[in-house]
Amino acid sequence: MYYDVIMAGFGGQGIQIISQIVAVAAIKKGLSVTYLPSYGVEKRGGRTNVTLVVSDGEIGSMVTNTPVSIIAMDTIALEKYQPMVTPGGLVIANTSLIAKELLSRDDIDNLPIPCNEEAIAMGNSRVANMIALGAFIARAHFLEYADIEGVMQEVVPERLRQTIPGNLAAIRRGMEIAANGKR
Repeated sequence: MYYDVIMAGFGGQGIQIISQIVAVAAIKKGLSVTYLPSYGVEKRGGRTNVTLVVSDGEIGSMVTNTPVSIIAMDTIALEKYQPMVTPGGLVIANTSLIAKELLSRDDIDNLPIPCNEEAIAMGNSRVANMIALGAFIARAHFLEYADIEGVMQEVVPERLRQTIPGNLAAIRRGMEIAANGKR
């Protein structure tokens, strides 16, 4: 098994935390993981992305030029990384901030989700990233919900632990959307 993903957006969208959750859950499952975060010096609003490579064998490089999937939380992320996705790959796009017309490739699995609107409908605008994470878990097939649930206490900072139930609910909602193919 080999899977690489680039998760990208702007600072404050929770890109770093969802990538850490996936990385730690994969490690706990006995998989090899490389984690390559990148972010600007701005506290909020700068560009942020993470490249994750997960494998059941040795990983030759933490860099990928043709990821199996991307999670794009805004238009800049989609425009930068969509052309790189390997044919047959997966693009999860936050269509709250990305026009659906920009999902231009027909050789990949496009999963447009209005993450911000879904989060607001759940009563917490800050869980848009968790909805995208849930969709990723449902479509990537190398982690289960229980794997994610099992690492939340470890990954989420102590000062934010009260948010875990809401985050888990958002992850389940993202999985449900991905399973139903809601566009």
